[in-house]
Amino acid sequence: MKSFKGIILLPISMIYGIVTLIRNLLFNIGVFRQKKHPVTVISVGNLSMGGTGKTPFVEYLILHLKDLYKLATLSRGYGRNTKGFRLGDKNSTANMIGDEPQQYLNKFDHILVAVDGRRNRGVKKLLEKESDLDVIILDDAFQHRWIKPDLSILLTDFHQLYHKDFVFPSGSLREFRYNSRRADIVIVTKTPVVLSPITRRRITNEMMLKPYQKLLFTKIDYDGFVSWQGRKKLNKPPQVSTIILFTGIANSYPLQDYLKRNCTELVVISFPDHHHFKEKDIQLILDTYHDQFTNNKLLVTTEKDIQRLDICSKNEALKELPLYYIPIHISFHHDDEQELENSLQNLLLII
Repeated sequence: MKSFKGIILLPISMIYGIVTLIRNLLFNIGVFRQKKHPVTVISVGNLSMGGTGKTPFVEYLILHLKDLYKLATLSRGYGRNTKGFRLGDKNSTANMIGDEPQQYLNKFDHILVAVDGRRNRGVKKLLEKESDLDVIILDDAFQHRWIKPDLSILLTDFHQLYHKDFVFPSGSLREFRYNSRRADIVIVTKTPVVLSPITRRRITNEMMLKPYQKLLFTKIDYDGFVSWQGRKKLNKPPQVSTIILFTGIANSYPLQDYLKRNCTELVVISFPDHHHFKEKDIQLILDTYHDQFTNNKLLVTTEKDIQRLDICSKNEALKELPLYYIPIHISFHHDDEQELENSLQNLLLII
C-alpha cells in the first residue's frame, strides 16, 4: 500500500512518467535513432534511482572478461568536477572521473576506464584510442537509448523489486516498469544468502518476464575488513563492542546486517548517494566516534566511499582512528551463473 505522501505525489509521477513514455516512443518508432557501434556493447542499468548493486555486478563482468577480451568501461562519471570525455589514468581521482569508475581503475589492470556524459561520443573516443577494443561495458545505461547495446542487463533490488514500485517521485522508478521488457537479462540482486525455491518461484511468477528474457538471482558476499591506512586485510573479522558505519550510498542495509554479526552495537551515519565529504561531515564522524563510551570500537565505510574519502582535504584526523572498508562481490544462486556465462559466450562468440 502506498504512503500518504506517495499518493499525494501521484499526479507529478504521472507527468514525469508520460514524459519518459513519449521519449521512449520516439526511440521505438525511429524518430530518435539508436547508434550501433563496431564493438560489442553490454549495458548494465536499472529502472530505479539507484542502489541496485550495479558496481559489484560491473566488477563481476570485468573480472570474467578482462583476461579474454580487450575491455573498457564507460560511465557518465556522476559527481565528478570535470566535463566531456575523460580517460582514467594513474593520476585520476574520484573528483575527475567519479567514485565508481575510480574504483574500477584502482582494482583492475589492463582495462580502459572512461567517462563521458554523451555515451556515443565516449564510445567513439575509446575506439579512436584503442581500435581493437572487443567489449565496452556501459555502466548505468538502461535509460541511455542513443546507443543500441548488444546485451542489456537490468538489475533490481530483492527488497524493492521494480514491479512493486512506481515512477518518481511517488516511487523510485526512472520510467514506467513495463519498460523492463527492453532488457535481455533481469537480475534480482541482494537476495538472502539462502534463497528458497518457493521465493524464487513467487518472484518469477510475479515479474512475468517475456519469453526472450532470462531471470537470474544474486547475493552479496563480503570480502573482509581492509584498513584504510595501508590497505591491509584483516585475517578475520574484528569482534568489537561498537562499529560506527558511515556511508554515502543509496542502500546500506545489507552491509548493516553483515556488521551486526561483528559487534554489540551498530551506529549508522548516512549521507546522500555519491556524497562528497566536507569538513563538517568529517567532524560529525569524529564526534560520533568519540561519543561512544567504549575503547573497543572502530569506523567502517564502503569501498566506494573510500574513493571519495581519499580525496577529501579534511581527512587527516580520520587517519589516526581505526577505519576500515569492506569490499564486496556478487555470487549467483543455483545454475544462474552458468546461464549468464552462456549468454556472454553466445554474444562474444564472433570476436
